[in-house]
Amino acid sequence: MAAVSIRDVFKSFGPVKVIQGISMEVADGEFVVMVGPSGCGKSTLLRMVAGLESISSGEIAIGGRVVNKVEPKDRDIAMVFQNYALYPHKSVYDNMAYGLKIRGLPKDEIETLVQRAAETLELSQLLHRSPRELSGGQRQRVAMGRAIVRQPKVFLFDEPLSNLDAKLRVQMRAELQALHRRLGTTTLYVTHDQVEAMTLAQRMLVMNQGRAEQIGAPLEVYTRPATTFVAGFIGSPPMNLIPGRIAPDGKTLEADVGGSVRLPQGVPALAGRSVLLGVRPEHLEACDPDAALLTPQINFVELLGSDSLVYGYLGADKRGVRLAARLHAASAQAHDGALPLTFEAQHMHLFDPASTRRIDF
Repeated sequence: MAAVSIRDVFKSFGPVKVIQGISMEVADGEFVVMVGPSGCGKSTLLRMVAGLESISSGEIAIGGRVVNKVEPKDRDIAMVFQNYALYPHKSVYDNMAYGLKIRGLPKDEIETLVQRAAETLELSQLLHRSPRELSGGQRQRVAMGRAIVRQPKVFLFDEPLSNLDAKLRVQMRAELQALHRRLGTTTLYVTHDQVEAMTLAQRMLVMNQGRAEQIGAPLEVYTRPATTFVAGFIGSPPMNLIPGRIAPDGKTLEADVGGSVRLPQGVPALAGRSVLLGVRPEHLEACDPDAALLTPQINFVELLGSDSLVYGYLGADKRGVRLAARLHAASAQAHDGALPLTFEAQHMHLFDPASTRRIDF
């Protein structure tokens, strides 16, 4: 195992800047997830750690050794790809053993390593099968097994679960967590799925247009998003963001689209300042009109069983700010028109509309 250091790394393809100065320290044995929308550069960054892409500038070090000019085979890493990349004509055993045979390991050592990995991944009964005889989840476990037998310093996963159905993804996430607990190998994992990021990561790197928007533990990123991008990307539905100006008394937000929001915690220091007020849908609660902090007009209710997603708008008409609230089904059932809502001060977020950065208050 080894720590990974990413130091002020840039990557350009001609005039197109793909990675723009990312720095991050990954501790020995840590599980770090790189998450962001398609095209943000997360897979490119992972491929640079693997040595499959060159670095325009900056340094990447594995176990204290700078590997900018080191060939992928000499970096002591193992990578699991999105499409499994299994040899279709080889058995499960041969797929897992092939890399070890190329390295010239003795047959008895290969047998031991493959059997041990197969037992860990519950593949012992499938070693004689070919990839076409396996389910998607089994193929992905074979791909992971091929990486495990290498006993590398670092595991690299490039969206390994994106081709699986929803139920199988949940199962494989649990298996990945258990695998990391057993092996304790440093892991970099790329995904665009925020649920995977939140459930798997010890820390996460949220990327946007080649930049690091925020680095932190999942709960930290969720509860204190550093920017409006993180606030909108992490969480489903995303955080409600209401543009407006803090009233002179610091107790009300006068929304740009009309209407107002009473603030559960006064912010006199920001009086007269333009801000974006953020509240997550799950932190909004239905209440009596007298206790309401905001009263949006509701135009759609999505029933989910025990709770419901309520959608509406704040402002004079439907061109106002779109809002979403996650409410108990009884609170949202058959609701139409104005809905009084409240939220606690601890769940209020403020952002600067120009820089999009979080405002601490």
